[in-house]
Amino acid sequence: MILTRLTEELDKLSKHSTNGILIFYNHTVLWNLHFNDGKLIYATGGMHPVRRWNRALKQHCPNWDWNFESPELSENQPWECQLLAQGISRKQLSAIQAKLVIRTIVQECFFELGNSKDLKNDWKPTQKDIFHLPQLIALSSWEILSVLTKATNTQKKWQAAGLDHLSPCLAPILSPTANPQVIPDSEKKYFNSNFTLWDMAIEQEKSVTEVAVSIMPWVDKGVLELQKIPDLPLPTIKQVVAVTNSQSENKPITFVQEAVPKSVEKQPLIACIDDSPVLAYTLRKILIPAGYQMLSIPEPMRGFSQLIEYKPDLILLDLLLPNADGYSICKFLRDTPTFRNTPIIFLTERNNPVDRAHAMLVGATEFLGKPPQPEDLLQIVQKYIRQ
Repeated sequence: MILTRLTEELDKLSKHSTNGILIFYNHTVLWNLHFNDGKLIYATGGMHPVRRWNRALKQHCPNWDWNFESPELSENQPWECQLLAQGISRKQLSAIQAKLVIRTIVQECFFELGNSKDLKNDWKPTQKDIFHLPQLIALSSWEILSVLTKATNTQKKWQAAGLDHLSPCLAPILSPTANPQVIPDSEKKYFNSNFTLWDMAIEQEKSVTEVAVSIMPWVDKGVLELQKIPDLPLPTIKQVVAVTNSQSENKPITFVQEAVPKSVEKQPLIACIDDSPVLAYTLRKILIPAGYQMLSIPEPMRGFSQLIEYKPDLILLDLLLPNADGYSICKFLRDTPTFRNTPIIFLTERNNPVDRAHAMLVGATEFLGKPPQPEDLLQIVQKYIRQ
């Protein structure tokens, strides 16, 4: 059971006063648990980190307007921790409020971690005291155990209700063929693609299990459908971007994508168009030590301006994307003069003659299995990029 394994890992880290990131991942999700001196500072990952952040603020500091333009945020730590530190320093929220926000977010993350399957874990050491948060905000070993116990109890109730095949990150949406009159007017506002089950629980001041159980009869009758919805957008925030020479620049970016410094010209740039943070993490571990830069684009159309700006030397493109297929994205890129000759490598688990023929028709350069083996990835990259 993943929560048992998580308990063991957390206990081990807290005993050794460790600094770093405990990473859990599979082929679809990535979770990062940040530790400082053996205490848990923050947890993030999954489908909706911004929605999770908003829910915690609504509960513990509803009057804090965090949606401001921040001066300088580092890419080496979670943006949420940096905003909490700034909120405290500006006396916009108390240290206790910040701690409650972190506890609430960590508890949700633990619950969702417990519902994940086939997770692997890794450890990435970091420097000590990089968070600039008051020491009392971090969760001690007994506080971690308390939060983990609450998450475990929530998961047991979720499973006892027969909901273990569902995620609270799903949103109930009115079926196109359903009669909306069967839904009470007071409930209809929740079924417009804006509320996940987690969101509804906060709005209705109920447990997420109660909310899910209350709508399941409508789901069973086909009145409602449970669907994935995107995370909320982040505002544009100025972030410090590291460069390899003595120059640096502050430029507006959003945290859903990675910034690549313009001033770095020696290292070839590889763009990865894929919505999976796990794949991005895997590729980064392979490509960066080999001397390449990487630009991760989780949403292709939103990231098109970055592709135009940075003109990558090679593009890795997932064949199956949530809101668009790789074939249409590839054709779109080939119809853009900037990318007419850029190598475009399809990442896919489907590698049959039909897919290959279709890919060649829209201008794909080559296929690569997903997830790619390090030696295969580097071989194909070196084939098309002459350093």
